[in-house]
Amino acid sequence: MTERKPPGMSFTSWIDQQISEAEERGAFDDLPGAGKPLPNRPEDDDGLAWVRNWMRREGVSPEVMLPEPLKLRRESAQLAETVHELSSEQEVRDAVAELNHRIMEWRKIPLGPPIFVPLVDEEKMLSRWRERQPATPPGSAADVGPARVPRPARRRWWRRRSR
Repeated sequence: MTERKPPGMSFTSWIDQQISEAEERGAFDDLPGAGKPLPNRPEDDDGLAWVRNWMRREGVSPEVMLPEPLKLRRESAQLAETVHELSSEQEVRDAVAELNHRIMEWRKIPLGPPIFVPLVDEEKMLSRWRERQPATPPGSAADVGPARVPRPARRRWWRRRSR
């Protein structure tokens, strides 16, 4: 198979000659799948069937192939669906803060398709979490949570020097 094509011979005839010599030597005998029909390809095959087969065979999740903005959007939707499983308000705040941090990092240098990824609203997540929590009697220890202390109004930089 390492011999060169002789000058003056066309590629198709040279390839056909190589195949017929290999058949005579028995190079194609005992191949896996010999005598079996080829698997049917669906009519709507888009040329990526090999990727789907590889992912299924290797056990790779399709989410791995998503671009980063779609992964972040999917994580934000999953957080909205599973927020009730978190055990405290602080865990909800931490999960939202971590996801928002990753979204902001992606926004700095957006790689992938230009898809807008909104930040997750912490208050909406907390209200969803509170709706799904079991009711507690008023005045119980579970009713008292960390209170948010409002920040004092920020003074403009040019007004700070006047003091």
